[in-house]
Amino acid sequence: MRLRSIVIGAAGLATALVAATLTLAQPASAATLVEVTNFGTNPSNLRMHLYVPDRVQARPGILVAVHYCTGSGPAYYSGTQFAQQADQYGFIVIYPSATRSGQCFDVYSPQALRRDGGSDPVSIRSMVGYVQQRYNADPNRVFAAGTSSGAMMTNVLLGLYPDVFKGGAAFAGVPFGCFATTDGSTWNSQCANGQIVRTPQQWGDLVRNAYPGYTGARPRMQLWHGTNDETLRYPNFTEEIKQWTNLHGLSQTPTFTDTPASGQTRTRYGSSGGQAPVEAISLQGVPHNLPVNAAEAIRFFGLDTPTPPTSQPPTSGPPTSSPPTSQPPTSGPPPTGGACRVGYTVNSWNTGLTASITITNTSSGTVNGWTLAFTLPSGQTITSGWNASYSPNSGAVTARNASYNGTLAPNASTGIGFQATHTGNTGRPTSFTLNGTACTLA
Repeated sequence: MRLRSIVIGAAGLATALVAATLTLAQPASAATLVEVTNFGTNPSNLRMHLYVPDRVQARPGILVAVHYCTGSGPAYYSGTQFAQQADQYGFIVIYPSATRSGQCFDVYSPQALRRDGGSDPVSIRSMVGYVQQRYNADPNRVFAAGTSSGAMMTNVLLGLYPDVFKGGAAFAGVPFGCFATTDGSTWNSQCANGQIVRTPQQWGDLVRNAYPGYTGARPRMQLWHGTNDETLRYPNFTEEIKQWTNLHGLSQTPTFTDTPASGQTRTRYGSSGGQAPVEAISLQGVPHNLPVNAAEAIRFFGLDTPTPPTSQPPTSGPPTSSPPTSQPPTSGPPPTGGACRVGYTVNSWNTGLTASITITNTSSGTVNGWTLAFTLPSGQTITSGWNASYSPNSGAVTARNASYNGTLAPNASTGIGFQATHTGNTGRPTSFTLNGTACTLA
């Protein structure tokens, strides 16, 4: 009955993963998701799927992307932008799949909450070891990210294996140890309802006691939570902040606060920079089905550094234009005539929707600062957004770049999006203009 509760509580997440997408579809490449078997010790019989982009860095980073209850690795691959980010930056993505009833990860048993104690964390650690050995991966660039059950597992992995994982991004999770049970149950109602409140020291001790004797650095953590989370209540966000700031020996007082997008409050602890030890983003009015901002997670990890491809580009036939021999210009006019392409995907439910937008600069010049103009269908009203600011929230809308994505090199893309209410019309805009220039629709 308790297992049924978590499945019911997370049932909406299967729909949410499309809503969480920040791109149109699968990355445009020849690379595909493949299943790996016999990857090592696997006490809980997890399945492993692996995405290796066509062009991989010489010593690639690794991201473990962990799905929600009722989900799977392939579903998380399809429903998030992590694989597209891997195509762009040359890292490798591991997608574990839970196989028990309800497809939730074990973040509750005594075995799962002790380093090398057994269950899912040991299986996932084996997956990481397999990729490290096979692809000569960089041990200093191993990260985890996940949603709901996957966010809880992200907390667990970083707690148990601080010597393996250098950072994590938890989208709607709970602190390490919060979901613990001792009676075999898979559901902790007190934790889910935000009723477990501890001091920062107590939360930190839960993690320290899971790996006694460890004195090394702790992973950096990025936390995301909606204020209207109906499945894992919002107080869990505060408790996560307590835990990770304590593990880093930091004050509960933020060193930096800003509003990266409408309805979002971002706080950083221990540093004001983009890779602070702890970064927390609160999403006003957003339920459990929150958007997965893959680009911001990858930025936080520092995996967003392009490197030359490890294989040579095709040499058959002369190029249609000479490649640049120096850095692209840092200033210049916006693209003209057919110089942009926009992809737009909508995921809707009763009275709400999310829109995921991909903007591509198809011109030969660099865009420095952009605005994307479009008209929302009647009855749609934006309530929150990511990676851009939106004004006004209905009718003829202009999206303006954030501080970190205003430059678009030739053929570069950026993903933005928003959540909105609707009165029945869930269609998409019919035209878009980038800096006043009409874009083609993907």
